Amino acid sequence: MRTLISLEGNRQRLDGGAMFGNAPRALWTRWLPPDGEGRVPLACRSLLVREEGRNILLEAGIGAFFEPAMRERYGVEGEGHQLLASLAAVGLTHQDIDAVVLSHLHFDHAGGLLEPWQEGRTAGLLFPRATYLVGAAQWERANHPHLRDRASYIPHLNQLLRASGRLELVEGERSPTLGDGWRLHRSDGHTVGMMHAELETGAGPLFFAGDLAPGTAWVHLPITMGYDRAGELLVDEKRRYFSSLAARGGRLFFTHDPQAAVARVVVDGRGRFSAAAPASSLDEVIP
Repeated sequence: MRTLISLEGNRQRLDGGAMFGNAPRALWTRWLPPDGEGRVPLACRSLLVREEGRNILLEAGIGAFFEPAMRERYGVEGEGHQLLASLAAVGLTHQDIDAVVLSHLHFDHAGGLLEPWQEGRTAGLLFPRATYLVGAAQWERANHPHLRDRASYIPHLNQLLRASGRLELVEGERSPTLGDGWRLHRSDGHTVGMMHAELETGAGPLFFAGDLAPGTAWVHLPITMGYDRAGELLVDEKRRYFSSLAARGGRLFFTHDPQAAVARVVVDGRGRFSAAAPASSLDEVIP
């Protein structure tokens, strides 16, 4: 039996123009209305998978590791480490997590691995029993980032992961830690070696979108972010994965959508993809 539960972490606000790339402001403001500074609201959501006596966490969100000035710069919201509070609400602590699957190591997806900020102290690692799973190519990128995305990584986090002795670098579609019930896919348009977990459920496959599609608006193929390293490649990757999911009745799990945790992928007769039947949370048991 497998239980899937969406968990909310600290939210943030980022510039809407950056989040929607070359989409006109008149268009994206209808999807996500900005605040007075032009920033749009974003979730940093994780997925908890409970199976065979173990607890597996997909993503760790942005967490609370930023010092106050950086917290303000990146629009981090919520008091304390909200993911830890969400775990507590389902009867768990970070010490109960057996594995953390990271789509990539940008701070808004991996910062939650770190303890909350305290003045005069460098944040240490949480999840002391967990194996940390990262795509091998993404690990290389995180340790040797391009000037364009260097600020997206947390240098001392990489050092802590390496020193933990619990880092698994994933090369292909399978992981010895996760086992055969999991399939892992790679994309490179947002960042090199981003990793997407796919799980079979009673409602069809569930695909962890990461930043391939941060939310429902980005399911539309031409919509990409200014943060993406290769927008045209990302569009091609979305077409490939979404075509497969739509044909199999699959769903996407969203990290950043402020309203929808999950939605079904559909395609119309003109080949246009969209998100259907969005749900604000996910809580289901699969026999």
